Amino acid sequence: MSTKLIIVVVRREHDALLRNLLDAGFHVTEFSSLGGFLRRRSDTLLIGVDAQRLDEALRIIRQTCATPPGADEHSATVFVLHAGQWVTI
Repeated sequence: MSTKLIIVVVRREHDALLRNLLDAGFHVTEFSSLGGFLRRRSDTLLIGVDAQRLDEALRIIRQTCATPPGADEHSATVFVLHAGQWVTI
């Protein structure tokens, strides 16, 4: 089974995203981060998912973090990586 790692860099107002992902049964690791052009503080979420649930997770992220029309900044940056191995210890 193929596993994906979703990395989501979100602005500080992300409580709804975290709650929606957890309610859907995803396991999420959250930590504070700093970066980007303006060196703004944000939070980064790490979500390990089976490839079969990737679309579901991305749908939740898109719906929760939708950028309002006319906004000059986006709400989230999402990276999806192939996780060659998933080990729990």
